[in-house]
Amino acid sequence: MYKTYTMELAGRTLKVDIGRVGKQANGCAFMQYGDTTVLSTATASEKPRDGIDFFPCSVEYEEKFYSVGKIPGGFNKREGKASENAVLTSRVIDRPMRPLFPKDYRNDVTLNNMVMAVDPACRPELVAMLGTSIATCISDIPFDGPVAMTQVGMVNGEFIVNPGQADWDNGDLKLTVASTATKVIMIEAGANIIPEAKMIEAIYMADSINKKIVEFINGIVAEVGKPKHAYESCAIPEELFNAMKEIVPPAEMETAVFTDEKQVREENIRNITARLEEAFADKEDWLAILGEAIYQYEKKTVRKMILKDHKRPDGRQITEIRPLAAEVDLIPRVHGSSMFTRGQTQICDVVTLAPLSEAQKVDGLDPNITQKRYIHHYNFPAYSVGETKVSRGPGRREIGHGALAERALIPVLPSEEEFPYAIRAVSETFESNGSTSMASTCASCMSLMAAGVPIKAMVAGISCGLVTGDTDDDFVLLTDIQGLEDFFGDMDFKVTGTTEGITAIQMDIKIHGLTREIVEGAIARCREARLFIMDNCMKPAISEPRPTVNKYAPKIISMQIDPEKIGEVVGQRGKTINEIIARCDVKIDITDDGNVSICGTDQDNMDKAKKMIEIITTEFEQGQVFTGTVVSIKEFGAFIEFAPGKEGMVHISKIAKERINHVEDVLTLGDTVTVVCLGKDRMGRISFSMKDVAQQ
Repeated sequence: MYKTYTMELAGRTLKVDIGRVGKQANGCAFMQYGDTTVLSTATASEKPRDGIDFFPCSVEYEEKFYSVGKIPGGFNKREGKASENAVLTSRVIDRPMRPLFPKDYRNDVTLNNMVMAVDPACRPELVAMLGTSIATCISDIPFDGPVAMTQVGMVNGEFIVNPGQADWDNGDLKLTVASTATKVIMIEAGANIIPEAKMIEAIYMADSINKKIVEFINGIVAEVGKPKHAYESCAIPEELFNAMKEIVPPAEMETAVFTDEKQVREENIRNITARLEEAFADKEDWLAILGEAIYQYEKKTVRKMILKDHKRPDGRQITEIRPLAAEVDLIPRVHGSSMFTRGQTQICDVVTLAPLSEAQKVDGLDPNITQKRYIHHYNFPAYSVGETKVSRGPGRREIGHGALAERALIPVLPSEEEFPYAIRAVSETFESNGSTSMASTCASCMSLMAAGVPIKAMVAGISCGLVTGDTDDDFVLLTDIQGLEDFFGDMDFKVTGTTEGITAIQMDIKIHGLTREIVEGAIARCREARLFIMDNCMKPAISEPRPTVNKYAPKIISMQIDPEKIGEVVGQRGKTINEIIARCDVKIDITDDGNVSICGTDQDNMDKAKKMIEIITTEFEQGQVFTGTVVSIKEFGAFIEFAPGKEGMVHISKIAKERINHVEDVLTLGDTVTVVCLGKDRMGRISFSMKDVAQQ
């Protein structure tokens, strides 16, 4: 026996089946929104995982290709590793869910979402977000929910609640907001330079809808929710804290952590740790959790000093940005490079330009997106934080940071018609102490300009932190948080934009939500900071895009041909176009609408290829003059190839002014000759004359 619950949401019916499937999971919701169908489950282990000091929660978003009627590519013909969209969706679901689990909960939890059918009018990512919340709320897993999520798009200046895939892809706003019954708990946005006031309006439109969804979920929980199970608390004993304070008084801990040098702080903590380990040598149970206890002691110390005394670990003012530095062209021969430094955070970004054929192919559930022309990759090696670790490729964090910087810059990129290049930016983290994603945004913007990409405006980004007290109005916002303030604080609110408005937002918090005063304050603080970064750091290094691409970058000529002539340019089995490519040492891309891009490093060869294409696509008329090569000699004349795959004939009587008895008397295979078109003969072949050229 199962129960079905429904609510009207943005003009469509949201349907939730409980008890129909997945009965052995701790919680399961079979979700339908329109025809989009997602199975959401929540499961937890019976006991905590030994030897860990974090909450082991895993969020999975599985894209099944049968959901859109496709068979996966590749030899295996089955779904492989998670796509970038799946990783980013998992992160968006994780961020509002994680803070609502108990802080001392160490049981393994898996929140799984399987996309089984996709209706283009109802995005599966949204359904998965809601399904995760419902499955967890009705389960016996301790969770302080519900949390609800709404997406807002914008087309022609009008907001659209939970837009379909087409409006989401093509609109000016991609905003996802998660809320509890009282506060906003997560914001993720990409925007086409939207003013701060407009963004805040959209956020709180979504928040108002979320409150209605929370009421709906509460109704489901009241009827079918399971009692929450008891769990083994992993909280640090108060006796241990008291014993630590006797050996290391709070004033000494303040001195240890309050320094602007990360390495000095870490050395201070190592010395304190050694003293405490020696003091507690006979207490094995305390030694097992000493590392977490010291972390908590540090955290309480830093939070107290910030909140009560407005004193930051490195001595900065609350609104002060760390020392800034920027430069371009530090890497030779690459197409564009820059380095952006903010305190102990340093990013080197390198841009590579290529023809559009090098754009990344995308094989996913969204039929509107089959390739990415702009790609941003972010790398975070262990040495950037002074650690030793083997590189295993990008993880979810690296993928997420790269996507955030990519989303930040897409609104200012030129169109393909304006700049027919595929663009890849790679951010290499040289040093990290907080908010490398925002440093990546600044560095990428500068390297794009250095590469000669005609971006429409400069983009910068900054992160705002938060420390809260016991009441909603007891809080401190921190501009440009460093690593320690991120670890011990309550919020990492990242905002990127131009002087005119916002291009991206990503908000991470560790508490149960933010008041409107905090959200508006953080957005305002980030605007002030990013304008300061542009004026005082980025513009002195490079103020506008260079007028031409780097000399080592490929050059591209664009031309338009009649789409009906594409077949003639390509030739049978690609013979003609491959011949042009081989002769001119270029790359050629042709779109279905007849846009041709010729890419190469030698301008003469590119011009030559363009000329060949122009000849091939020309409607031949009497009087046109061509230069070609003798490719065949017959008794009655010679055949002249004047473009790859294009030949015309010069009759023997049209070769020379005087009478000749044999074609070979004048012409030899391979000769280059100039001819004039006489039109077409009765067989439809192009006729040429050599002797009449001078008359043209």
